Amino acid sequence: MLKTCQELRMPVFTRIAFFLAAMCTLSAQTEVTETQMDFTASPELQAYVWEYPMERFNYHGYYAGVKTLLLAFEKQSGFKLQPGPRGKVGLKIYTGSGPGLRTPHNLVRAVVAILEERGFDRSDIFLIDTNTQRLRDSGYLPRGIDAPQEFEGIPVYALDSGKFYDSAWFYDSNLPSREKLAQTISNSQFNYESDPEERKSFLAYPLIADVDFWINLPMASDSNSLGISGALANATLWNISNNTRFFASPGNAPVATAEIAAIPEVRETWVCTIQSLERYQFIGGPRFNSLYTKQEPKLWLSANPVAIDYLMWRRIHNGRAYEGFPVSERDPQVFEYAQAVGLGNYKLEELKLLRLQPTDSDDDE
Repeated sequence: MLKTCQELRMPVFTRIAFFLAAMCTLSAQTEVTETQMDFTASPELQAYVWEYPMERFNYHGYYAGVKTLLLAFEKQSGFKLQPGPRGKVGLKIYTGSGPGLRTPHNLVRAVVAILEERGFDRSDIFLIDTNTQRLRDSGYLPRGIDAPQEFEGIPVYALDSGKFYDSAWFYDSNLPSREKLAQTISNSQFNYESDPEERKSFLAYPLIADVDFWINLPMASDSNSLGISGALANATLWNISNNTRFFASPGNAPVATAEIAAIPEVRETWVCTIQSLERYQFIGGPRFNSLYTKQEPKLWLSANPVAIDYLMWRRIHNGRAYEGFPVSERDPQVFEYAQAVGLGNYKLEELKLLRLQPTDSDDDE
């Protein structure tokens, strides 16, 4: 089982050092299929962010963009996104803000179509996110509870169903749940011995054990706890149980995000992030508010979620400043922590932003 050796009174970078040592030990003890490919990005690959100019945010536009981006990524990385020993692929979508700021349906349709062309059956591709009701509200699950739990023939996994966790795979933190934290403040009676499960946030097991690889499809908004809810958050805090305790704790959320994303078994199958700029929110998030959203005709792909989030954070910062809202004097801490555990650099002078040219016509649907 995964434990981070984390003590809340310990300095952040000391905690991260302990975490990395623990993960190295755990990785050596974990049984991994010998033929399973490791998609962990090298520092050279992490420097790349590919950009595609979107003429229209419809299916044809997304199809052309995703296809062009994946070909460039495969050429640079040497990875082939095709069926492997497990024969399955996961798509981590985002519905935490409801239908106004969910992963676009047309982006999902385009990714699925391209994966089918590469040899995956539709039944071997699944969508996964945290909350059943948000998935329903966002159109990814049917309204009828007796209907097949799928989106256009693609299985959909809702983590809050409890079916997709494994008791041996969890992130261990001294921070109790939001409810227990409130009780502790009011009566100081909470202790972990009486309720050890409060320490645990279970991981999305299908993305660790069932897939050849998975692709992160986040949406971006500002966040009180992290500064930005985007690629890193979608792969971590929006991908575990017992997560409200972190969203309620700006002091702990950045550390938890970096540490969960750095778990070797998570990184080995997380091949890349595709970020749509069809809509992002610069204040008031993650609750959706259309008054504070912007759009750019761009689609990004990178194996470096830190770079993706930093590029989005700059837009969030600029959107606030343009509208006259207060802005932070420093970058969110999550970037520094994520870079420290090897998730990728975010300094612009060390990134390679490559703008690709359209190869297909983006006709209307």
